[in-house]
Amino acid sequence: MTDAELQAIGEKVVDVLRTIYDPEIPVDIYELGLIYDVHVSDELDIKILMTLTSPNCPVAESLPEEVKEKARSVDEVNEVEVEITFDPPWTKDMMSEEAMLELGFL
Repeated sequence: MTDAELQAIGEKVVDVLRTIYDPEIPVDIYELGLIYDVHVSDELDIKILMTLTSPNCPVAESLPEEVKEKARSVDEVNEVEVEITFDPPWTKDMMSEEAMLELGFL
């Protein structure tokens, strides 16, 4: 696959991740800045590096599983691995401008 084709698949994955909303904040997890990286391998396996708003997040177990299932729903995707990290820790500065507007921070 070409780099452009791999990038297009990565963009499809990001599009489905934008359908997942944080249960406490009415903004999707991508715009919130919880997704640090989406990597598409040549074998069409996806590795997602993400964080949570806090280590004690009430959806700490269910949210990564939802991310995995949504990413797996993209037709071209084979396997999906979701890795949680708290380095760097999430702050509101990681939110997109759109998310900050939605939440009244701008």
